[in-house]
Amino acid sequence: MLWRAISEEQPGPKWAGLFNEYWPDYHRWWLKEGDKARPTYAQSRRALTTHMPEIVPLYDELCELAGGGDHAARFLSFDTPPAYLAGCSQAIWTGKEPVMVRNYDYKANAFDSLVLHTGWQGRRVMGTSDGLWGLVDGVNDAGLAISLTFGGRRVVGTGFGVPLILRYVMQTCETAEEAGKVLARVPTHMSYNVTVLDRKRNYLTAMMAPDRPAIITHAAVATNHQENVEWVSHARFTATVERERFLLQRLTLHRDPEEKFIGAFLKPPLYSTAFNAGFGTLYTAVYRPRKREMELRWPGTVWPLSLNEFVEGGRHVRVPGAA
Repeated sequence: MLWRAISEEQPGPKWAGLFNEYWPDYHRWWLKEGDKARPTYAQSRRALTTHMPEIVPLYDELCELAGGGDHAARFLSFDTPPAYLAGCSQAIWTGKEPVMVRNYDYKANAFDSLVLHTGWQGRRVMGTSDGLWGLVDGVNDAGLAISLTFGGRRVVGTGFGVPLILRYVMQTCETAEEAGKVLARVPTHMSYNVTVLDRKRNYLTAMMAPDRPAIITHAAVATNHQENVEWVSHARFTATVERERFLLQRLTLHRDPEEKFIGAFLKPPLYSTAFNAGFGTLYTAVYRPRKREMELRWPGTVWPLSLNEFVEGGRHVRVPGAA
């Protein structure tokens, strides 16, 4: 798998090039239930203006760079997109340094494998890209880190695709407390557990859902269920309960040193190679928000990235189990 790390201070030719590269695949995915299944441009822009007004000028700029087409603009709004599932595990290490570790479990052929470093609207953000400007994890220059896991529920409703909600938090928040307020009010179209960790080691996990208010918890671990397992077959397939118990044991009984704790994410039961059955672990990310740093890890490979001294580049990595 080819991974790239790309930096562009303001939306410009690099982002436009990425859009042109990824858009055909995203367009097919976005249209898979037909054009009329998605909100109109007017509805999408109104939803953004209502719930994320600060980033509407950025949205407009990106739509312009994407060519100004109706479908592209509606896709970039992330307003009630097609349903998508993922796995994932994430946890806050209990040591002195604020550290968040996560595994991203998804389909290898439906993933951007892209780290985007931006200075949009005066806020520097670095993270794993999804949907051209959304994020599945990231850190900003205020020292706030964020990551998501699928919440393990079938319910699909009206709201935003969660990658844009993470982008919005990174663009507008500086602390875990501020992020919690945003995560509690912005509607999501599916259920996700979003964990935030700030430079002062404050953290929280928001259990977001389209059909009930978000639950803000002090959970240091999130896998693929919320308060209770509701989708039993998915829970069994992803071993979400077993992974949660494993991580809780590592945090409460063993008190692993940092490197040992991170290493646990690269082994079963957290690490999955079940790509043939749906999805497996595409990468392990380590975030150190106080230092504004992240690492991408695969078995035998570590790629360190710094928000303040970001270096563009690419890596061919072997993902066990992925074609």
